[in-house]
Amino acid sequence: MNEEEKKEVLDAFNDLVNMSPSELEKWLETDESKSVGWDSGDGESVGHKSGEKIIQIKQKKQADLTDRDFEHMRKVVGYIKRHSAQRPKEVKGSNWEYSLKNWGHKPE
Repeated sequence: MNEEEKKEVLDAFNDLVNMSPSELEKWLETDESKSVGWDSGDGESVGHKSGEKIIQIKQKKQADLTDRDFEHMRKVVGYIKRHSAQRPKEVKGSNWEYSLKNWGHKPE
């Protein structure tokens, strides 16, 4: 990924991930957070693991971000965009809302 692509990914990530690390950390501890998503094979969902990585990424200085961080940010941006397009009529308390929050995005 070149520098221009990294900037695009970082900008999109910062736009879409609208939960602070502490807010996301509290959310990931809830039963609602743990109740949704595909099991990654060890009892923890893919989205839940992603949320933990997002916290680590958001706590880093931009200069310390690795290529793996940028790859994960690209994955997060893609997921939030795809999932947001499937918005249900009733958002509050839906699995759709919970999944997005696991990925660091609190729907408005």
